[in-house]
Amino acid sequence: MGHVIYMKSLKYPDIPHYEWKGRLLRKTSEYAMVLCESGREMKHHTKNTTFTIDVTSLEYFFLKEGYTVAMEIEEGKILSYYCNIAMPSVLHGDQISFVDLDLDLVKGRNADWMIVDEDEFESNSVKYGYPAEIKEYALKSLDLLQKKIREGLFPFDGSGLEVIERIKSVEDK
Repeated sequence: MGHVIYMKSLKYPDIPHYEWKGRLLRKTSEYAMVLCESGREMKHHTKNTTFTIDVTSLEYFFLKEGYTVAMEIEEGKILSYYCNIAMPSVLHGDQISFVDLDLDLVKGRNADWMIVDEDEFESNSVKYGYPAEIKEYALKSLDLLQKKIREGLFPFDGSGLEVIERIKSVEDK
């Protein structure tokens, strides 16, 4: 279930950063939900290399909000989270793209939530010439994301796991 879709991360304003593919599970006016299987390749343009990603993830690309959310999943459980602070994602045909604004909010296995890459945000805001509005947007998006996590709001409510279970049960028939 779900057709192949290609994800592309960009550095401000439109410099290729990295790309990978997955299966589109759900598309609404608010977000796209993508399942990325273990063993997929991620082409990292800024590091000029290709990585093999050996975990399965459920990824959300928000079309009106300033972040993406990737959940590492295994045996029906969420093991970790990786959230990019970004400009809203753009869905066009079989491609989703977003401008990564460097700040990340992560929760590793058995770890607490942490903001990472604050130094990269500051240096890239100079290097790429982020306008003041972009910097403010990034910080407001981070605050909103943290609020959703604290309050257990979508997609931090576990509803994505239910979607995966329904798909698995259909595929197993």
